[in-house]
Amino acid sequence: MKHFAISGACGAIPARSPLTGLEDDEDGMSEQSFKRFRRRRAPAAPSADGGTGAAEPQQRTAPAAPPQVQLPARLPEPWDRIRQVPFDTGVEQAARLPLVSRFRTSPAAKSFDLLRTRLLHSLKARGWNRVAVTAPAAGCGTAFSAVNLALSLARVPGSRTILMDLNFRRPGMARALGIETQGDLSAFLSGSTRIEDQFVRPLPSLAVGLNRSADQDAAELLHSGSCAEALDAMMLRSGADTALFDLPPVLEHDDTAAFLPQVDAVLLISDGTRTTAAQLAACEKMLAGHTELLGVVLNRARDTDSPLN
Repeated sequence: MKHFAISGACGAIPARSPLTGLEDDEDGMSEQSFKRFRRRRAPAAPSADGGTGAAEPQQRTAPAAPPQVQLPARLPEPWDRIRQVPFDTGVEQAARLPLVSRFRTSPAAKSFDLLRTRLLHSLKARGWNRVAVTAPAAGCGTAFSAVNLALSLARVPGSRTILMDLNFRRPGMARALGIETQGDLSAFLSGSTRIEDQFVRPLPSLAVGLNRSADQDAAELLHSGSCAEALDAMMLRSGADTALFDLPPVLEHDDTAAFLPQVDAVLLISDGTRTTAAQLAACEKMLAGHTELLGVVLNRARDTDSPLN
């Protein structure tokens, strides 16, 4: 076998790497070759269209905050939407009706406070909250008793009291309270208006339904199904603890008899100067079997020591 010797300039031919195919200098891989090597060996970056092109690394951004949901403002409850009216106790002198809210130290105020406490105990023990206030005949002081009892009830902390003038024959509660009448209870009982549109609040804890004019067809309205529905909705929407209904005399009209299914009990007002025992007996007979008689309040009593005179 012949031997060949390599000499001279042929020894300067650079060697090619068998792995990379890149030219190396005598000290190793050149800087330019190393850069090409890194570009070949680096993993391909995903392109914007989902490919594997050599795209520049994208800067990471924080995720966008979710959009703020604008919730509607909550409306006040129906009781707070009932319009408040000024309650000028000075008007009661012109109305000739003394109100216990002004004469707190009078014997009448103490009597109504005692009546209030007894009434609340009886209602709570039986789970009742609707009371009709009526009398055997006109002139016994039904409006006087209903208004002052409602004012006394309204002084109980955290309570809500409703007072309605259902004496369509002779509405007079607005005059007794010194409040201008702007509504019509017949519209409310027929279901065409709501409590917050019809009632007013002379005190924060007392809502009053007033009559603007007399209605001689009141009995038919009190018989109607819309009347029962309106009262049920009133108690539910208002959250009232006690509702008092001033009604016409029992022995003179059938309005009270028509309304008895809507109440839990009746408070009977008698006049110490004119009511007879026969009239009271007739009232008890009429109420028997329809509702409960809470008691008889003696108004204008001759005995000044009576706690309910």
